[in-house]
Amino acid sequence: MQSGRHIHLIGICGTAMASLAGMLQLQGHRVTGSDAAAYPPMSDQLVGLGIPVLEPYAEANLRPRPDLVVVGNAISRGNVELEYVLDERIPFSSMAAILHDEFLMGRESLVVAGTHGKTTTTSMLAWIYEVASRENAALAPSFLIGGVAENFGTSFKVRATKPFLIEGDEYDTAFFDKGPKFLHYFPDAAILTHAEFDHADIYKDLDAVKTAFKRFVNLIPRRGRIVAFDGSVNVSECVAKAFCGVERYGFDPASYWHVSELMHDATETRWTVTRGGEHFAELSLPMAGEHNALNATAAAALAAGQGVLVEAIVEALATFRSVKRRLEVRAQVGGVTIVDDFAHHPTAIRETLRALRERYPESRLWAVLEPRSNTLRRNVFEDALVDSLALADRVVLAAVFKSESIPVAERLVPEHVAERLVECGTTAMVCLDADAIVGVLQEQVKPGDIVAIMSNGGFGGIYEKLPRAIEAQIGSAAARI
Repeated sequence: MQSGRHIHLIGICGTAMASLAGMLQLQGHRVTGSDAAAYPPMSDQLVGLGIPVLEPYAEANLRPRPDLVVVGNAISRGNVELEYVLDERIPFSSMAAILHDEFLMGRESLVVAGTHGKTTTTSMLAWIYEVASRENAALAPSFLIGGVAENFGTSFKVRATKPFLIEGDEYDTAFFDKGPKFLHYFPDAAILTHAEFDHADIYKDLDAVKTAFKRFVNLIPRRGRIVAFDGSVNVSECVAKAFCGVERYGFDPASYWHVSELMHDATETRWTVTRGGEHFAELSLPMAGEHNALNATAAAALAAGQGVLVEAIVEALATFRSVKRRLEVRAQVGGVTIVDDFAHHPTAIRETLRALRERYPESRLWAVLEPRSNTLRRNVFEDALVDSLALADRVVLAAVFKSESIPVAERLVPEHVAERLVECGTTAMVCLDADAIVGVLQEQVKPGDIVAIMSNGGFGGIYEKLPRAIEAQIGSAAARI
């Protein structure tokens, strides 16, 4: 597209959409957007870019008429702006298609895919390339990440160099394109972290998810590579017929990238990696969690295979600063540590709680969960959810987000989860909303507690409300003394 066009994004506060908005602005376009609810970190990023976010959706948001509308994948027929676009025949496209046509053509596309770990792994890979570019400017990366990478303070960057690093999402593309977004990215090389059932609103079962990943693998050319986790039979199935080279990573001694001697302490995780049976590096990461060591190994493996020097990889991982909403400490008030995590799948919840156990072994651990994702709002994962949450000492469940949109027979019943947790010996309760949860925690938390708040949305502003409430409680107690 020629620069100077007016491009409007419907659903602009999605992580990928907000990133695309910034990228289009860098191309010289006038960018506007609309959303039903803006919340950090993407709303903050858009404010910083000076891109207006119009709320709520309305026909007036499309006047004057834009040259192009990008329709987010959360937008469906019936949305007032989408209906206006169709009635007025305003040209429209999807985020994934625009990304391919305007930014990926002629570049080296490196895609990180998988049910879990995509955002963190892509952020690690981008930081590795950034550190490597200090010695080799040609490696300076462009990237699009589904979150704000702390090392960069942004979720995107566009440069004139060849490498373009992308988080490859298996969720559908748009109301008119129900295929996965990652099928638009045509990777030269890729990472596949996990393959589990998720996105129950668009995938019928695990086989449907695996089919999507198999199609993704089938896009990689013979000259390319895929770095694939060795601890999943589903991943093995998905890469079995790849035409490119496949390098496995993980704890299997037979894997090309073998992880061993994994150790944790209060400030970092350390481990050894061998490559093809030969010592590759001693790696360290200032983050907790076995899953993060695996994510880092995958990023290191892909980067090394693309020619990045091991010294840059070691330095980058040792200085990696995580991603917003991934084990992010949001506040420390009265000796209580409040952690924000995007976990919204039983496996991710389990790994988040395991990582916090490793980092804070002597602390009482609270798990506060909002069933908000399209999968977690359904009862398909009830058993796995109980097993994951049982890793905490105290569990507080919110009501199912927009429960009325899920058929009763398919809907998760948080009370059932809480009852089963209590039967297993874990204290658990259900609260109606964020305000009720804050009221409970305000009275019951004590110094030394870790409160893990897990949601893939704004969760009623709990991240701001809870620290204020605890602080107020401390002030009241001091006044009584």
